[in-house]
Amino acid sequence: MERLHWVQHRCRQLLEGNSGQGWYSAPDGLPNKSSPHRVSGKRRTVFARHGPHQQEFEAVSKSYKGNAIHTTKYSLLTFIPMNLFQQFHRVANLYFLFLALLNWVPVIEAFQKEITMIPLLVVLAVIAIKDALEDYRRYLFDKNVNNNVVAVFCGKEKAYIDQCWKDVQVGDFVRLSCNEIIPADMLLLYSSDPHGVCYIETANLDGETNLKQRQVVLDLQLQGGEVTLENFHSRIECENPNNDLSRFRGYIEHPNGARVGLHNNNLLLRSCTIRNTETVVGIVVYAGHETKAMMNNSGPRYKRSQLEKRLNTDVLWCVLLLIVMCLTAAIGHGLWLKNLKDPIYEVDSETSPALAGFYVFWTMIIVLQVLIPISLYVSIEIVKLGQIYFIHNDLALYNEQLDSRIQCRALNITEDLGQIQYLFSDKTGTLTENKMVFRRCSIYGVEYPHEENGRRLEVYEAEKNEATGRSLTLKSGCSRKSLSCRSLSCNRSSVSLHTLTAESEEEDQLSNHNQPRTSAFCSRVTKDVVPDPELVRKLNWLSSPVLPLSGSSSGTPSSLELTYITDFFFALAICNSVVVSLPSQPRVVLPKARTPLKSLEEIKLMFQRFSFSPFSAFSPPQIRGSPRTLASRLFSVGKTGSFTLSTPPDSTADTSEPEPGRESDLESTSPRRKLDLSSRLEGGDAGQMEDRETEDDIQESMNNPDGDQQDVEDLGREVDSDEELLYEAESPDEAALVHAAQAYSCTLRRRCAESLLVDLPGIGSLAVQLLHILPFDSNRKRMSVVVRHPLSGQVVVYTKGADSVMMDLTETPKGAEQVQEIYSHIREQTQKHLDSYARDGLRTLCIARKVLEEEEYEVWLKKQLLAESSIENREELLLDSAQRLETNLTLLGTTGIVDRLQEEAPETIEALQRAGIKVWVLTGDKKETAINIACACKILRPNDQLLTASCGSKDACAALLEELKSEVQRGDAGLTEQTAAENHGESSSDNVAGFILVIDGCTLDWALQEELKGDFLELSCRCKAVICCRSTPLQKSHVVQLIRDKLGVMTLAVGDGANDVSMIQTADVGIGISGQEGMQAVMSSDFAISRFKHLRKLMLVHGHWCYSRLANMILYFIYKNVMYVNLLFWYQFFCGFSGSVMTNSWVLILFNLLFTSVPPLIYGILDQETPAETLMELPELYHASRTSKVYVPHMVFITISDAFYQSLVCFFVPYFAFRGSDIGELSFGSPINTSALLIILLHQVMESHTLTWIHMLVLVLSGASYFGFVVLFSLFCVTCSPPTNPLGVETLQMSQPIFYIVCALTTVTALLPRMLFRALHNTFQPSAALNSAQMDMVDSEKYRRRMQRWNVSHSTVNRLPVCADNPGLEPSTTSLVS
Repeated sequence: MERLHWVQHRCRQLLEGNSGQGWYSAPDGLPNKSSPHRVSGKRRTVFARHGPHQQEFEAVSKSYKGNAIHTTKYSLLTFIPMNLFQQFHRVANLYFLFLALLNWVPVIEAFQKEITMIPLLVVLAVIAIKDALEDYRRYLFDKNVNNNVVAVFCGKEKAYIDQCWKDVQVGDFVRLSCNEIIPADMLLLYSSDPHGVCYIETANLDGETNLKQRQVVLDLQLQGGEVTLENFHSRIECENPNNDLSRFRGYIEHPNGARVGLHNNNLLLRSCTIRNTETVVGIVVYAGHETKAMMNNSGPRYKRSQLEKRLNTDVLWCVLLLIVMCLTAAIGHGLWLKNLKDPIYEVDSETSPALAGFYVFWTMIIVLQVLIPISLYVSIEIVKLGQIYFIHNDLALYNEQLDSRIQCRALNITEDLGQIQYLFSDKTGTLTENKMVFRRCSIYGVEYPHEENGRRLEVYEAEKNEATGRSLTLKSGCSRKSLSCRSLSCNRSSVSLHTLTAESEEEDQLSNHNQPRTSAFCSRVTKDVVPDPELVRKLNWLSSPVLPLSGSSSGTPSSLELTYITDFFFALAICNSVVVSLPSQPRVVLPKARTPLKSLEEIKLMFQRFSFSPFSAFSPPQIRGSPRTLASRLFSVGKTGSFTLSTPPDSTADTSEPEPGRESDLESTSPRRKLDLSSRLEGGDAGQMEDRETEDDIQESMNNPDGDQQDVEDLGREVDSDEELLYEAESPDEAALVHAAQAYSCTLRRRCAESLLVDLPGIGSLAVQLLHILPFDSNRKRMSVVVRHPLSGQVVVYTKGADSVMMDLTETPKGAEQVQEIYSHIREQTQKHLDSYARDGLRTLCIARKVLEEEEYEVWLKKQLLAESSIENREELLLDSAQRLETNLTLLGTTGIVDRLQEEAPETIEALQRAGIKVWVLTGDKKETAINIACACKILRPNDQLLTASCGSKDACAALLEELKSEVQRGDAGLTEQTAAENHGESSSDNVAGFILVIDGCTLDWALQEELKGDFLELSCRCKAVICCRSTPLQKSHVVQLIRDKLGVMTLAVGDGANDVSMIQTADVGIGISGQEGMQAVMSSDFAISRFKHLRKLMLVHGHWCYSRLANMILYFIYKNVMYVNLLFWYQFFCGFSGSVMTNSWVLILFNLLFTSVPPLIYGILDQETPAETLMELPELYHASRTSKVYVPHMVFITISDAFYQSLVCFFVPYFAFRGSDIGELSFGSPINTSALLIILLHQVMESHTLTWIHMLVLVLSGASYFGFVVLFSLFCVTCSPPTNPLGVETLQMSQPIFYIVCALTTVTALLPRMLFRALHNTFQPSAALNSAQMDMVDSEKYRRRMQRWNVSHSTVNRLPVCADNPGLEPSTTSLVS
């Protein structure tokens, strides 16, 4: 079917024939699901539209699409034929059409020709009206978007003029102002920012609100003024249109033959918003449906549920039953004609019995048409929409803080939520908050525990828990974080172009325009980092006029240690992609650097006293001829001077209690010697040192432990007093580290394309030349920045990344034995601290650096520029270039960031495990961190046995898997006996011990290979849970695919980031969490939630209900159709199998179409097999429902058998009641139809678990509509149903008592066996749900009686009676009355 839709799509494109108009791209998976959709060919050449290369432009631009978008499917001329063409792709409509045409054949005509057209016309008309309204809305949307105005350069007028978006073409120069929407994918050629930087907001594209930085093409000689055709003669070569938002490859070739590489940071994407920049100019490279935004618009997701697949099989059984019944009638009619002699009524004697039987076969196909439950497919879609409505409006799934509710993006797999057997979860942002908070750090092998910071987090957690008691109110309409709305916002020229946005965005902006702006990852708990007192004390030495000596007290830092500390926080401040702005002036460029804290002479004096350059440790001397800045010349003394090395301590930094008598020393501490931001006064000399202070005073102040806390308090006041900066980071890790650096007065002030402005402790604001940024990727697991150091002038590489790769990239420097010994000691202590952080559940990052010689940098730069300008294999070349640079690093230290568990995450996982769902955790974190989180989430319990799989080769992996399998087999028997002994006479799933497998990414690579896949699968199936650590996104999807395909189980994957997209798409059900990492996971998911705890109710309650409702509704539909069709079939035995019916054709057609169609829909939407509270408290009911499925083959045959029995009763009770009378066929059919209606409606009442006034109203209206129709039909219709005459039939029947007696007797006799079966089954084999309900009733009754006895025995005159109805009393666990 998908292929057929793809053919339609291509045919529309060919018929349209207009390059300016486009259509939706192919659905996901066509032609290739795993690769980006690309146009044929490899490259695209772009020239300026009105430039000097007119001939070349006309030659290459013919095949390029215009910028107009057309998402409509139809036009006025094509609506009727195309809509009918699409509707008749559905088997149901083809079936109705076949029956309608069949009834026009005279020899097999069963009803009036017009009557058989009614079902088909109704279905076609309803769907056509719906499609027309949807297409008209798309037309209005396209019209609004295409008519937006933008400034485009006009060649004739030599100026920018306003044009509509639809008139923009590839090669046009487009000028945009701040807050304007980008109309097409453009290459950035000019920015009003003096540094060539432009900021964009991609919320309309991926949901992320933090700013992204884009920069003008390097070496473009146009940055002095705006781009015009007169000074742009270059040619652009880039890749063909594709849907990869994170990649753009190409180069721009200047007239002199020089090529400059193009990358993603040079591309402005359609539907993004210009921020922070007054004016930008770009040249359009992709337009219209070839833009990346439009190529990513694949429409709603479609998946087939397991229930739907099963239904298709049962429909085939119904088809087989129909054929058998029709063959029976055909053979019976042939035999009846053959044996008929001297008939007293007219019979077609010219037709042979065989041919007559053939005709009757097709006549019976028309008569028994409702046996095929084609209308069931439409009913299921309606029911699912109703179920989704109630899920969407569930208050328990609403997040007030984010103003977001659950979103159902795949509309047809709600019932699969009730059949999940394996759940695969990411850790960061899924089980945890993904709100990273700087917790601890280790520098120079010394750990700084930040105990005050830890206590601050505990206070914050307590405050948060107190705030959770507020009542929630579900907001109406589309919430601010609605994940599926397409809205048009003309405010500030903001248009949401076929992307995720918020309907109420304009109202929020209008109401909050005067409030300070906040951004992602900038919560109070993230920003308010309390510095460690010991680390503050050491940093204060940067303001000290004396040299720290190794012979000083143990608390005095060495010069080398100060170097490490300064470089560490300097790396935290600059090694990122954070955008800096001000909350009071949103989206504006920050002012330039202020005057430094200290003059250059002061800096020179300070570092001369240190007698070394703090930024040149382990660095080679500068080469001759290299540029020497003023700062490097000032530090020439340090390069030749000596410094003393001291071995770092083995344990945590000294935070001992203050000695007695030191309290008064705080008075003598000069604030000028502290790390004091409040001393930054105008003129730059407020922080001068008083040289006349004695060394004894300095030493006394530095060794005063009582002053440490004062240092921290001063620092906090200083940061607060300074102008607050707003950091907009792409990840919470970056934000946490930048705020940590700011807490130690190493503040990132401004970011430009080629420079940074950074405050250094004791120095002030310095401009840092930014040479290169090597962004993070999942292969390298690290990012780096290459800068020219502002003090030493050297080229320095700062790198941060995962310790699993960083520790291997750091090497002991060559040099003196003492240096190697110290560095080895630093590495050893840092590794200990890393392990300790991981055991505490902290996320760890290693910080390192490398100083490059000029020749080494020049060699690397040539290869880097070559890689950047390459189109083919660009990613591979850039990866190789980065890996060549990131070697022989000097380890500075490590950070420990806490990512707290989401609320109720452990309880949710415990409930899911009790429901029989196996929970696996797939994370990229360290093994120790993953184990710690698993313990906190109750995945790993104290009595569980941990199995660790970690090896480096395929053979070792095979041997390890065999060993672990043997260990599990040996342990299974012991665990089983132990569990049986512990739980003798009492079953508790919480106490069952099991095996937990922990496997790392390297071992997982081997285990997923074909030879070892079976062993890994067998081992994992025997384990209670599996934790995959250090796993890549591709490994996650492979694990899910392995379990889904090999075990044939229902899988669910939940994640919140782009690295979880492949896993989410591979699973049967994908859940995206709209957390801190943008909306990539949400956009790829089937359901989107805001908190992990929402999974509990979504699966255990809504999943259980949806499956139960749909399964029972399908069985009811099959029962209803078979039961009614059999009434017509039994009548054939009394009419010579002629295809005649005992009712008029109008009632026959409308019986399923109108009279009995609505009650099943209400049943499928509102029925509740078990109350939500019971399902939440007893997750075992989920497992019981999944294992004892309602909709299974034997239940289908039992339902059909029951329908056969009821049809026999419904037909033969009236038959024997009226046997021998002169009643007509329509009068005979009247009690049969009435009895059938009552039986079918009351059968549903018996099957319903919930009866509300809505149920009763619908049932009453269904019955009333039938009686009203047949009475009016009988009163006024004379020639409505030829050749029969229904006039007066129903009124006569309903006036006789026997009619009501027969109907009552028939109804009771038909339903009595089902009632008895239900009663006996619930008595001798009650369901788990019924048991739980009875236990609740028994417990409440026992409690009520106990309270009554207590009231009697303790009653006094003035005592208030205590009873079960007293809301202020809680039940007691002990008996109050003996």
